[in-house]
Amino acid sequence: MGLDAPHDADTAPPVLEVVGLRTRFGVRDGAIHAVNDVSFSLRPGELLGVVGESGSGKSVTMMSLLRLIPSPPARIEAERIMFEGRDLSRLSEKELRGVRGRRIGFVFQDPMTSLNPVFTVGFQLMEPLRAHLGMSRAQARKRAAELLALVGIPNPEPRLDDYPHQFSGGMRQRVMIAIALACDPKVLIADEPTTALDVTIQAQILELVKDLRSRIGAAVIWITHDLGVVAGIADRVMVMYGGQVVEYAPVMELFERPTHPYTRALLETLPSLDGDRADKLKTIAGQPPLLTAPPASCPFAPRCAQAHDRCRAANPPLIAVGPEHGAACWLAEGGAHGA
Repeated sequence: MGLDAPHDADTAPPVLEVVGLRTRFGVRDGAIHAVNDVSFSLRPGELLGVVGESGSGKSVTMMSLLRLIPSPPARIEAERIMFEGRDLSRLSEKELRGVRGRRIGFVFQDPMTSLNPVFTVGFQLMEPLRAHLGMSRAQARKRAAELLALVGIPNPEPRLDDYPHQFSGGMRQRVMIAIALACDPKVLIADEPTTALDVTIQAQILELVKDLRSRIGAAVIWITHDLGVVAGIADRVMVMYGGQVVEYAPVMELFERPTHPYTRALLETLPSLDGDRADKLKTIAGQPPLLTAPPASCPFAPRCAQAHDRCRAANPPLIAVGPEHGAACWLAEGGAHGA
């Protein structure tokens, strides 16, 4: 299941196309099926928001694209993962190392655990420049200072000699973005990069990414559990639950006409500025599925007030409910939103 960008004579081919991605983890008593038949595409220069609560499979899906998960215990399979004319799922580890950090950048959630505390920020910025682009030490240092300036860090040249602990949380996240951008990637994947930051710094990082996107033209995949963030930066949205795509749509379409009950439940958890102060924030009752087997029924059925016998008997495919809008829900048949 997944979303595909429409193609016509005026539409550029996708920069990234994923078809039938599956990831499972071997455990003592069997396997955890973390990603189940996920398909999607990413257009040049687009920002795709990937949303869902913890455990929905967002991060595992994106890390699986570049085989950033140890195997074993993970087993990653796909029909194809096309990027710049090559199928990433068929590349050797050596070939894939030439893609990671070079053509596809990755910004992780916690910069304190992603940055090596024993090396200077300059060293960590220069490493991909020397490894992937063959720069000399002097060339790499000059470019590293330019990258720090690009992400808004003052006095970039002397700060290259500082260590990660000498930067604030927001500045460390800017360093991580600079590292991800070092080799001018075609795609930037950001895995909840603002979650651990306060609201003010989060807003600064979001503005930074929007500015960088317009300046460098990279396509961006932004992983988050926060639909409020997605509303402000995304072009399209992919909603995940139970290791699969349950809805996709252009961002305004998703907010105006959410179709899947899980999407509507997520939207209802957002605080309202015009609500009564006595109103409690809504939550989604129940727990995400354990995924000890590929879903044979709708994974959201146990938590869905609209579930019926068909939902428990078969897992619905993605059903088109409008232009570029689909939902994996039997209630979506006939294009009825929230029927």
